[in-house]
Amino acid sequence: MPNSLSITAFILITLIQVSAQNLPSLLTEKNINSTFSILAYDDNAQELGIAVATNNIYVGNSTIYIQPEIGAFSVIAETEPRYAIEGFKKLKEGKSIKEAIIEVRNADKNANYRQVSGIDAIGNVFAFTGKSLKYWNGEASEHLGTKYVVMGNQLADQVLSDMSKAFENSNGTLAERLLKSLVAGQNAGGQISGKRSAAVVVKGTNNAWFNQIDLRVDNSKNPIKELQTLMNYHYGRIRLNQSLYANRLGNSKKAKQKLSEAEALLDGWDGIYSRIAVANMVLGNEDAAIKWIQKGLAENPLWSINIPAFYFLRNNPELKPIIKIESFTVKDWESAISMLSNLGRELEVIELSKRLIDNKIESSYLYFLLGRSYFYEKEVDNAIQYLNISLKMDSDNIEAEKLLHKIKSK
Repeated sequence: MPNSLSITAFILITLIQVSAQNLPSLLTEKNINSTFSILAYDDNAQELGIAVATNNIYVGNSTIYIQPEIGAFSVIAETEPRYAIEGFKKLKEGKSIKEAIIEVRNADKNANYRQVSGIDAIGNVFAFTGKSLKYWNGEASEHLGTKYVVMGNQLADQVLSDMSKAFENSNGTLAERLLKSLVAGQNAGGQISGKRSAAVVVKGTNNAWFNQIDLRVDNSKNPIKELQTLMNYHYGRIRLNQSLYANRLGNSKKAKQKLSEAEALLDGWDGIYSRIAVANMVLGNEDAAIKWIQKGLAENPLWSINIPAFYFLRNNPELKPIIKIESFTVKDWESAISMLSNLGRELEVIELSKRLIDNKIESSYLYFLLGRSYFYEKEVDNAIQYLNISLKMDSDNIEAEKLLHKIKSK
């Protein structure tokens, strides 16, 4: 009968054969995962950013630490947030990025299991790879470039060099360049144990909240691909807004160009198809608008909730069977009227609203929309009349209250 020692040895050998890359975790009971990351600073945009991928779940939750105007830290292998928490304090005290990291490392009894990179507010960088990581399968090291660092463990041989080349030779925003580096690393072989999650975070000194990027794929068989999709959606929405803005300024050429770029980036995000359709209508391309409406319905049956907003297309042969006004609720009519107003068709709003009111289809919001259209048409007395009715029906209608105050304060 085999003794307990031989059984233990057999189990350990079996585990090593099945999943050798996890040997450090098995022997040390540490939650160690193969990971690669890039950390960088963009002078022009004054942005700090980190992109990272790993074979564990939700990598962005524990490996990315950024404080604009202070610095950033990427902490991988066996993650320890203290490198960032204490590191930021030391940077604020005037320590260099190298001093900040080394001082924390000197007090860390498990430093040999860490990989840490850091950057200060002007792009000075430092990094280290724990000595124990060299015994793991694959490459474990770091590369310090000009205002960026790439590092990783359990990697194919060319991962870090290809990540560096991709970042140095790429154009675009910092977020786009970071992701290109991550993609290059994956294309070079990535982690020998595969990947499960990925993230890109970029924060800037002058960025408003909506310009900060925090994109994460927490659990996927293709996290980097999905991260690319998220970034496409982020920049696609920006280009869609730029298209509408350019049109308002009278620059139809730029508006059409930005819309074309937006459409390519936003394909797959059915929640924004209605805005794309509206942008096409504004630019006089009804056929394209209808295709996006049909696309939304084909990809998501629940997209039909948007159909009432496109009431103005009810006579189009392709949409006529879909836009069933006989089943419209009051909310549906409010959507239809709101869209007409958004398209600047205020006379149609007035005509339709009055017709609905004559047929006893009423609501506080409908009266507000009617009053607002009269306001846009500079018929102040009518605007006041219908805004007052709106508030009589619902004293909490803040939109009507604000507009009425605006009119009376002139």
